[in-house]
Amino acid sequence: MTVLLSFHDWGQYKGVEPVFILKNWHEIVSDPYYAEMFWRTFRIAILTTLLTAVLGAPEAYILNRMSGRWKSFFLLVILGPLLISVVARTLGWALLFGGNNGVVNKLLMSLGLISTPIPFMFTETGRVVALAHVMMPFMVLSVWAALQRLDPQIENAAMSLGAGSLTIVRRIIMPQIMPGVLSGAIIVFSLSASAFATPAIIGGRRLKVAATLAYDEFLNTLNWPLGAAVATLLLVALVLIVVGSNALIERRYAEVFR
Repeated sequence: MTVLLSFHDWGQYKGVEPVFILKNWHEIVSDPYYAEMFWRTFRIAILTTLLTAVLGAPEAYILNRMSGRWKSFFLLVILGPLLISVVARTLGWALLFGGNNGVVNKLLMSLGLISTPIPFMFTETGRVVALAHVMMPFMVLSVWAALQRLDPQIENAAMSLGAGSLTIVRRIIMPQIMPGVLSGAIIVFSLSASAFATPAIIGGRRLKVAATLAYDEFLNTLNWPLGAAVATLLLVALVLIVVGSNALIERRYAEVFR
């Protein structure tokens, strides 16, 4: 129904007309405003994915090496964000950011990491940080699942043969956890690109992404056909990216293990 709606016409006084036209699609393709919206959407999703991979993979490795009791406790800590509403989590980040006098800026300045406050609210930086916190459990669980197939004795054998820590990480651990990292990256990227609550609260109305743009077209301007076209294009783009990524990953590992 949403796809069909994207081909309908709309007017301020006539409303939605069930006719088959390409006006909405032509507007999206020809107007650079929409290109910027989608580029911002995928840019934020890519940065969020990279941040979760850099932080989540070591977290999963440390979690995997923990003993039973501590592993259960920290697994609950990692899964904690999933037990809280995404709106509540995002509002918590908004309170932490809190402009130039927010908790995060005060902490960074007290540690001497920055000399001037960093603008987090209504910026892409704040969106990436908040989205990374929301999406981190998906990356950690994906890498942790891959680590379950890793035999710890292989690391001990490499160490007994004189391999250093960096060599063990590069030659043994990384190849084993890469399928988990890539699987987690696909999940995080898809959820980040289609996220609505976090970009809307942290980014506000000034930095729109595809999800908030579709929301505004549906509920503010009431141009349902244009909002449907934006939503459909986002879905198609995500499907193509996920399917293409899966095909490349499968081909890559088929060549490695052939």
